[in-house]
Amino acid sequence: MKIQIKFLCIAMMMLAVTSRADEGMWQPYFINGQNLAEMQRLGCKLTAEQIFGFNQPSLKDAIVQFGGGCTGELISPEGLLLTNHHCGLGQIQSHSSVEHDYLQKGFWATNKAQELPNEGLTVSFLQYIEDVTEKILKGVTDKMSEEERDKIIRKNGEKLIKERGKGKENKIEIIPFYHGNQYILFEYEVYEDVRLVACPPWGIGKYGADTDNWTWPRHKGDFCIFRVYTAPDGTPAKYSKDNVPMKPKHFLPISLKGVQPGDYTMILGYPGSTDRYSYSGSVKNVIEQEGPSIIDCRTTKLEQYRKHMDADPAVFIQYASKQAGVSNYWKYSIGQVKQLKRNKVTEKRLEQEQAFRAWVNADNDRKAKYGGILDELDRYWKHRSQYTKALIYHREAGWRGGEAVAFANKFLKLNNTIERKSLPKEDIAKYALQMKPAVKDFFKDYDKDLDRDVTVALLNLFYKNIQPDQLPAMIKKVGDKSGGDFTDFVNKAFSKSVLVDESKLNAWLENPKTLSKDPIFALMYDIIKSYVELDEKAEAVESERAERLYMQGLMEMQKDRNFYPDANFTMRLTYGSVQECRPSDGVTYKYFTTLDGVMQKYKPGDWEFDVPEELIRLWEKKDYGRYADKDGNLVVNFITTNDITGGNSGSPVIDANGNLVGLAFDGNWEAMSGDLSFENEVQRTICMDTRYLLFIIDKMANAQNLMQELKIVE
Repeated sequence: MKIQIKFLCIAMMMLAVTSRADEGMWQPYFINGQNLAEMQRLGCKLTAEQIFGFNQPSLKDAIVQFGGGCTGELISPEGLLLTNHHCGLGQIQSHSSVEHDYLQKGFWATNKAQELPNEGLTVSFLQYIEDVTEKILKGVTDKMSEEERDKIIRKNGEKLIKERGKGKENKIEIIPFYHGNQYILFEYEVYEDVRLVACPPWGIGKYGADTDNWTWPRHKGDFCIFRVYTAPDGTPAKYSKDNVPMKPKHFLPISLKGVQPGDYTMILGYPGSTDRYSYSGSVKNVIEQEGPSIIDCRTTKLEQYRKHMDADPAVFIQYASKQAGVSNYWKYSIGQVKQLKRNKVTEKRLEQEQAFRAWVNADNDRKAKYGGILDELDRYWKHRSQYTKALIYHREAGWRGGEAVAFANKFLKLNNTIERKSLPKEDIAKYALQMKPAVKDFFKDYDKDLDRDVTVALLNLFYKNIQPDQLPAMIKKVGDKSGGDFTDFVNKAFSKSVLVDESKLNAWLENPKTLSKDPIFALMYDIIKSYVELDEKAEAVESERAERLYMQGLMEMQKDRNFYPDANFTMRLTYGSVQECRPSDGVTYKYFTTLDGVMQKYKPGDWEFDVPEELIRLWEKKDYGRYADKDGNLVVNFITTNDITGGNSGSPVIDANGNLVGLAFDGNWEAMSGDLSFENEVQRTICMDTRYLLFIIDKMANAQNLMQELKIVE
């Protein structure tokens, strides 16, 4: 039995609907009458049971948590799974080489025997949920310290998971909502044999790359296709040649109808994290400390990536997925800081806090319960903000900066075992040899010269931008001596360390000894030690109790407000409609883009805006077949008013009848403050039209084996 308890900050149950219907990431298992009525008013033709039910097949049975941070959906009776290209990029990259460049040219399995297995990739299906708040909080009192409270909650949670998990191999989690005011148990069935079936070329799946990311208009075919396999009896199983395609309880038919303004749209998926009820100090901290620090570190890292990737096609393949991961959050942080300021989110929070303070002070009972809560939160964020920049640099430029430094962390436990002699030599030897697969995996996509340049640039930035008393001791010592230039230090470290040489590291694993004098391991250890010490100082002022009571008080104060849950990687439903966008005075964006727009941006040879020759040929002939709209255009992307965030990548956009009309893949620049504050007028979800999906599969790739599997609704 796999068990896991996660304690995250999130929201509770749905109350009366008073805000716009397109705002909110709802728990589909708690759809109430008012929500359903609003959905039906917008055009939904489905019942609550058809959307989410355990007693009959429903939409939820087609939705999976894909890997560690995306969503996917089943689209055939034989387990075909659709998700975003950027969600499957790591798997596509892992199968690519200069000789078989699936990144640039795409990949299309013409039969099941050609489908490619992906070690470590899983998809999870939600099987069961239960509100366990009363059971989790049994024995908890208001007079307890937070430490005492946490111990009881953890003990109760472990007991519940053990009871629920008896005789099962399913993953079970207990997730807190509303900063610990509610707890829900989730049970998932996890499938480990997920094979790559198809992906479009780079010039379709990654079209626009960094330049277009987080913006509208878009022109991107952001999809790839996998297949879920099971044991012959239909149960989850590790990869085996004897496994068979999954027979799902439900899969999504694909619509050819297209979308029009006002059409109902519903998205089911696993959004990652929002914080829309937070204190103003946290917003200010993002604007002034966290965001700028992430931007500076990742800008520096991306400059080095780009230099080496542009110079060598092999390095481009090795680092395509890594670069995309760094770049995505880099641009997100730029947009978030800008739009938090533009949309005056700090000011909105301050207004909310002023109203809360007045409400508390108007009643003696409320003063006894909530008095001083805002002062506690203010003290916490003023204290925390003194350390935020240094902590971000420790992470972004330190132990997750250079790859070798990050890789060294994998050997920390083994090194501690060696130094403390806590295991017999033969057990240490077995432990060391178990790490050989991780070593092979690391060096498969590792370029030493690139990593050396990244490490130098980040350490230079670290020393320059962080005050001396918050620097790791080694970085301060070397920086003071070298005038802030870490070139010689890194060159010597890379020449001596076993961690950047595969043969030396494998030889070390055969006869492991302490790594404490290895320069890269020593650097990693010093950075992590400094980070832990700094984080302890930052957390010297507590906030958990105040955050929990503030959330509870807000719900009590605003009884008519629609307190939908903050995102936390549990299944959510959001509903809205297809709409144009007017982000600023005099600017109106249409609700869709076409293949003509792809060609308007086309730049031959450009890594962001080049396109495949076959796509150009089809465009020139206007050979769109049945996938053209009534005006003869091929729609590529469209926008809706649905509320999504990271983790929703790959989520299905579903029409009023339960058919797939699009694939969600991004949000728009004008609403980058959305994780902290939903912007009713400008927030949009960017989606790939299913007609473009089918056009690529059918007309460009001629993948008739896949077309025959799909249920297409005219």
